[in-house]
Amino acid sequence: MRYWLFKSEPSVWSWDDQVAKGKVGEPWDGVRNYQARNFMREMGLGDRGFFYHSQADKAVVGTVEICATVHPDPTTDDPRWECVDIRALKPFPKPVTLADIKATPDLAEMSLVRNARLSVQPVTPEEWARVCTMGGLTDGV
Repeated sequence: MRYWLFKSEPSVWSWDDQVAKGKVGEPWDGVRNYQARNFMREMGLGDRGFFYHSQADKAVVGTVEICATVHPDPTTDDPRWECVDIRALKPFPKPVTLADIKATPDLAEMSLVRNARLSVQPVTPEEWARVCTMGGLTDGV
């Protein structure tokens, strides 16, 4: 299993919007960055991800699961753009802010800290475990 982080502006697509899609999930569409698209090409069914609210909140607010592997992005006819589908798993009891992450020395190399603009990013197993613990998810989901 691999781990990822998905960033979204809550005014465009929020954690509540994601939860409302239920087990069917939703395509993570509209990504127009080659590196982010390439990360989605690496994702497998059952991989886990953090759902991160960018802009005002700047916090990891929940966990998601890849429920459909890479396929054409339904928001464009351009074959270069692909996406995966994700479904919500669990909310964080305590959202983990970007400030919290930056203040944690063992997260200094996290992509979110080093390349904050990228909308889809890899997360190491160690980073996953640490952020889950900080957010109150003791079962690592």
